[in-house]
Amino acid sequence: MRMRRMAGLALAAAALVGVSAVGAVSAEAASSPGITRDECTAAGGQVTSQPYAGYVCVLPDGTRQSIT
Repeated sequence: MRMRRMAGLALAAAALVGVSAVGAVSAEAASSPGITRDECTAAGGQVTSQPYAGYVCVLPDGTRQSIT
């Protein structure tokens, strides 16, 4: 019985680590990529200053991307 409990605990810990890794990868993929000032203006966007957040590119379709 004790062996089963230990194996179950190890399996649960491994599953939790796997889920955490998948979540981190998904969060990274979901975040918007940065854009340079030149790429912003070439796409018809406008570089705008945001208080305490740096600069963002506002594209013609209304989306915003951070300036890298």
